[in-house]
Amino acid sequence: MTVESGNAAETTDKPAALLRHVDVGDSTVTLLGTAHVSRSSAEQVESELDSLAYEVVAIELCPSRYDALTQPDRLAELDLMQVIRQGKAAMVMANLAMAAYQQRLGEQLGIEPGAEMRMAVDQADRHGLPIALIDREIGITLNRTARGLSWWRRAALFSGLIGSLISREEVSEEDIEHLKEGDVVETTFAEFAHDRGDLYEPLIAERDRYMAAKLRQAAAEHPGKKILAVIGAGHLKGIANHLEDADDPAEALRQLETVPPKARWPKVIPWLIVALVFTGFYIGFTRNPDLGWQLVRDWVLINGGLSALGALIAAAHPLTIVTAFLAAPLTSLNPTIGAGMVTAAAELWLRKPRVGDFSRLRKDTTALRGWWKNRVSRTLLVFLFSTLGSAIGTYLAGFLIYDRLNT
Repeated sequence: MTVESGNAAETTDKPAALLRHVDVGDSTVTLLGTAHVSRSSAEQVESELDSLAYEVVAIELCPSRYDALTQPDRLAELDLMQVIRQGKAAMVMANLAMAAYQQRLGEQLGIEPGAEMRMAVDQADRHGLPIALIDREIGITLNRTARGLSWWRRAALFSGLIGSLISREEVSEEDIEHLKEGDVVETTFAEFAHDRGDLYEPLIAERDRYMAAKLRQAAAEHPGKKILAVIGAGHLKGIANHLEDADDPAEALRQLETVPPKARWPKVIPWLIVALVFTGFYIGFTRNPDLGWQLVRDWVLINGGLSALGALIAAAHPLTIVTAFLAAPLTSLNPTIGAGMVTAAAELWLRKPRVGDFSRLRKDTTALRGWWKNRVSRTLLVFLFSTLGSAIGTYLAGFLIYDRLNT
């Protein structure tokens, strides 16, 4: 049975978060809907837990976000080269951009982003209550989101994240209260995503099902207990509905944690390009050695030049820029290694990040110039821009080679 009510601690000058009480087996789950950048939401969480009416606290956090909230110094343990080798550089940059966007809103309102989650953690510790982390890992959510988007849609979202760093439009606390429609993940995207049809399923609907399954597991692990679930208000209705599902929660979690495999055909494209380029070189040298060398020069100058330009835009070390120019024409002919890996390694060797760079990373990335100032984020930019430059150069040089062979 589901019951909806206003918060018992409601005041006339602050909007009340909605409460829904749902019986799950022998346990009662109380869903507390909050806004993630809201002073009143943090106060409401504190009031509910101070009432001593609950025995378990469930929080809309995944383990990695929980660690980031409670152990911010763990960023100092980040292995940049491992992140890049594992193909997670873009993911880390997206996470930093999202955190920066939320931090900017919080600074405008004088409240720390995720204050209601931190309040829930602190109050649970204070009252000696067990904590259940119910959200899906942010990396899985973003991966499942990306799998359902076209490449240009992914680029638009990433550009939107960068755009959110440039914008300095003031947002009122009243407007933030209206962001109760979403949470720290989807409201960040919703600010610049006009068509949300392809975002709704992985960012909202799937997570509703996931968190409901987690809460059903928590109810089974704590039979007869009263559980307070602190969640974004946009998830309140969906989670309440799915709490009454009859399927096996473990199976639901397994399905929702599975990242769809990448399509195989994109992996063939780089090798096809390499084959075409070498074929072009062969035809050129067969026709005329001068033409062959002209094609090689075009390949080196365009591919290496644009990769070096990308490194320059990222404010890389001068030797890293030279490395980009020399490495890109070669790495583009070997799809197993990218130009960005080489340039990032060079930048890390030439400008090793200091402890202070890691400790200031989240603060520095709240401003656009901070991405270039901090050695950690700048290395990520070197990787990104030199990779993009090499990729663009590969296609431009390829078209030029084709054009020269047909004139």
